[in-house]
Amino acid sequence: MAVERTTGRVTRRRVRTRANLLDAAFSVFAAKGFGHVSIEEVCEAAGYSRGAFYSNFSSLDELFFALYRERADLIAEQVSGALAVDGPGLDVPAAVDRVTDVLLLDRDWLLVKTDFLVHAARAPEVARSLLEHRARLRQAIADRLARARGHTALPAVLGDTDGAAHAVVAAYDGVTTQLLLDRDVEHARAWLKQLLTALLTDGSGTPDHRQN
Repeated sequence: MAVERTTGRVTRRRVRTRANLLDAAFSVFAAKGFGHVSIEEVCEAAGYSRGAFYSNFSSLDELFFALYRERADLIAEQVSGALAVDGPGLDVPAAVDRVTDVLLLDRDWLLVKTDFLVHAARAPEVARSLLEHRARLRQAIADRLARARGHTALPAVLGDTDGAAHAVVAAYDGVTTQLLLDRDVEHARAWLKQLLTALLTDGSGTPDHRQN
């Protein structure tokens, strides 16, 4: 019994240590950039030793991907939840508002995400993992749009729900790139809403109910 309680405490402490390392790494990566951060700096920011680091991660690459995966999974869940509210049909303008609110995260996250994209472009194995996570986000959007077919029509130019999902993610990527440069969150939010409304409706803000 005592062993079980001790094991439970160790497990909880390790989970907390890992979470603290991820939080500290997020702040350091956002401030300095992935290629300019050392393990020692992450440990110092988190208040842990190198031993604590290596008991949770084998390298900065592994920590970096764990950080990206954590945030990307959260975004996929938030987007799925935002699109699930309307029932079998889809109120596109309302859904666009909800999705925009969860997609436009803070600028620090966008800095970390951009660093990871550049890193992945030079590392094929990392790129494959990143592509899998981006595919999950697109699939969450495509699945929701597919369930709404017959209730809510999509513009024929998008081809199918997969095409629509790719367009949504591409619009987000473009708008957030601009946000990194001009730091204008409100303008980026408004522009993304306009883009997604134009992509997923007839462009007027009201879904086009004609069948494709």
